[in-house]
Amino acid sequence: MEPDADKRELSLSDLRPAQARKDRKRIGRGLGSGTGRYSGRGIKGQKSRAGSHKMRAGFEGGQMPLAMRIPKLRGNTSRDAMPVGPFRTYSQPVNIRDLARFAAGEEVTPETLKAKGLIRSVRKDVKLLGVGEIEIALEISVHQASAAARAKVEAAGGTLTLLKEPTVKKTRKPKHKRQVADDESDADGTRAVEAAQTEEPDGASVETKPESEE
Repeated sequence: MEPDADKRELSLSDLRPAQARKDRKRIGRGLGSGTGRYSGRGIKGQKSRAGSHKMRAGFEGGQMPLAMRIPKLRGNTSRDAMPVGPFRTYSQPVNIRDLARFAAGEEVTPETLKAKGLIRSVRKDVKLLGVGEIEIALEISVHQASAAARAKVEAAGGTLTLLKEPTVKKTRKPKHKRQVADDESDADGTRAVEAAQTEEPDGASVETKPESEE
């Protein structure tokens, strides 16, 4: 009597996949196989060539792609120019009137501003603006501040400290030293000639008159 199928020992010959496997499609194996001759690629054309199914994203068969057909955003987009596009800078504004939530003598920092709900993140710069009035003395430490805000804080007896050095605008380079020296020498020589023409040997000045036309 054979033991039950559930109770017999498991062997390698009994292993079966959980899902039946499906043989892959073997193409190009002769006309009688059903997938010979053109091997499912059709007759000629780009898609019948090797590597034709590995085209880059956005490739449209050689015609003008969409990324080049649509209009572009004009303007300065370099890092040295006005900060636009990927180089846009952002600072969180806080007005003077918003500091009424602090008590006199309290320290104002990005962390305390976030705790009071005035800013959302401490990872972005904070700029103090001069909208409103302040009547209490506070110790304020922010990244940037307007001139009006600084004047109002100091007028109320408080202090304002910048956590970030202000950016210095680029200035034009001065002329080369040799060129400056040449310009000065030319100017001095011209003055000397004019002085010699308008002075007499004894030092008295002579009034020059234009020559009469012949």
